[in-house]
Amino acid sequence: MTDTAADLSVHFADACAHTRYDDLPRPAAEAAKKSILDTLGVILAASGTEPAVTGVLDLAREIGGRGEASILPLTGLYPATEAAFANGAMAHCLDFDDQTPWGQHCASSIVPAVLALAERKGDVEGRRLITAVAVGQDLFARLRRNVAWRKDWNLSSVLAVYAATAASAKILELSADSTKHALGIASMHSAGVMEMVCGTGSSLRGMYAGFSARGAVNATLLAERGVTGIERLFEGEYGILATYFGGRYDREAMLDGLGHTFQGADTLYKAWPSVGTSHSHIQATIDLVTAHDLTEDDISEIRVHVGDYHDLMCRPLDARRAPVTLADAKFSLPFLVGLAAVRRDVGIIDFTLDSLRDAQVTRAAAKVVPVPDPELDWVTELPAGRVRIVVRDGRILDGVGDRVPGSLERPMTWDELDRKFADCAAVAARPTPADQIARVQTAVRDLESVSDAAELTRLLTSDTTPDLERLGGIQ
Repeated sequence: MTDTAADLSVHFADACAHTRYDDLPRPAAEAAKKSILDTLGVILAASGTEPAVTGVLDLAREIGGRGEASILPLTGLYPATEAAFANGAMAHCLDFDDQTPWGQHCASSIVPAVLALAERKGDVEGRRLITAVAVGQDLFARLRRNVAWRKDWNLSSVLAVYAATAASAKILELSADSTKHALGIASMHSAGVMEMVCGTGSSLRGMYAGFSARGAVNATLLAERGVTGIERLFEGEYGILATYFGGRYDREAMLDGLGHTFQGADTLYKAWPSVGTSHSHIQATIDLVTAHDLTEDDISEIRVHVGDYHDLMCRPLDARRAPVTLADAKFSLPFLVGLAAVRRDVGIIDFTLDSLRDAQVTRAAAKVVPVPDPELDWVTELPAGRVRIVVRDGRILDGVGDRVPGSLERPMTWDELDRKFADCAAVAARPTPADQIARVQTAVRDLESVSDAAELTRLLTSDTTPDLERLGGIQ
């Protein structure tokens, strides 16, 4: 019988501590493995394509310290907290990491944390790594789906630290009581206002997962040493749910099937490196220009219907049409739609500083006009975006962005994820030989049989020669 008097943290911690690999439904275990491969790939890609990560890597190298865990583009070992931070920062900065069907991200916080601790601890079996990731994904989904979100807090950074902490506690094999304390300690790392996401010019939007990953590692290591957390973490008078969400949440839904039903099974993997809420508009645009063989010169105007969250990606309009940073470009709906109209696709190679100055893309983005549409407001699942293209010859073409690659209607297969991983590895700061890529892909697919999960990062940090220009001179 459920103890209705106990705080949610007690229930979450108990489920985490007692879940075993054999308890996982196959879809949840497969999703966890896919998230591990996907996150590793995105980290590799970020190391070679995002200028903002240079400062993160430089700081990690300067701090140095006890050699415990790998930072993927570097050789050598670093403190687990710093490895989690650096890998976490890279895991989200391309906005290419996985997401729930309801939006927001957790694997970019979970995977760097558990890999760092698995290396630190040693001899962590693949089955335990899978279980840890699945537990974290489930906790995140339960929180994400069942709180009243006012869109003032960044849900990914506010909630993912708890998911990453639960997963980290599983790696360290903490008791239920210690896991509860770790969740309480993690509250000190639960933060992030939406201005970080919807404002322009900041690197933080891309690297916030690093703070969650490091916070999770720190929280679990402190709990392991007997540091106590918060008794009424979530449901106290001044707890997380009261403070961040005004006390509006569905407790029954959060607990329904806990320990038996694992909601991370529905995790989605991105085909395009941009904010997930842009993908349906991108799809609609690609469909229209392809079906009617339109060039940028053919187009007079592109009208994008926007709900409340889409609108954030359009303000200020001039800046969103011509973003000056790669992080801003991935959150700028006019730029992304303009890019899709010109390239008929969106890929990693489209996000370089030179690509932001592409005259044809800039002209197309300048033709994008947002049209307010309350029917597209974001409550739980985001409705499909609508696009209208006005052609110079007078035609009006309407499209709806459905069956987006990587969506529930069109999920990415293992083969597609393997291709994405290889594409990501191809632009990494440190070249990844083809045989190593294949070995990592095989190791993740067969992770249940891997005796030491640290083999995954060891395969990607062998002593190959780094591209010093991409690494910003860091070795």
